[in-house]
Amino acid sequence: MSQPGAPRRYRMTVEQVDAMSVLRLSFLLSVAFGLAFIVAVGLMWGVLDGMHVFSKISEIVSDFDADQKLAVFLQYLHFSKFVSVAAIISVLNVILLTVMSTISALLYNVVVRLVGGISVVLIDE
Repeated sequence: MSQPGAPRRYRMTVEQVDAMSVLRLSFLLSVAFGLAFIVAVGLMWGVLDGMHVFSKISEIVSDFDADQKLAVFLQYLHFSKFVSVAAIISVLNVILLTVMSTISALLYNVVVRLVGGISVVLIDE
């Protein structure tokens, strides 16, 4: 028996996870991470461009590449190309993270039926 004024403890088990709520939450979180990734790539490009890294790379490539075979590589050093690649990676991450987390929730529901859920002890203070 617990003492008066002592925090009450509740032992609960997570027996099922709603797949639709996991889908919605993982979609929103992965979109937020994708936008943060695009902004981070843009800021990184700005810092590297401010340090004249890309102009130095262009000078080095032009000094060693007389046939201009590497000129195709230099066109990817522009801001729009960097952000475009970051956006493509972000879209792929949104799709993959949403699908993987939803499948994980469904697998959790199947495993719970076999072995039981995750036990959690909650304290009411």
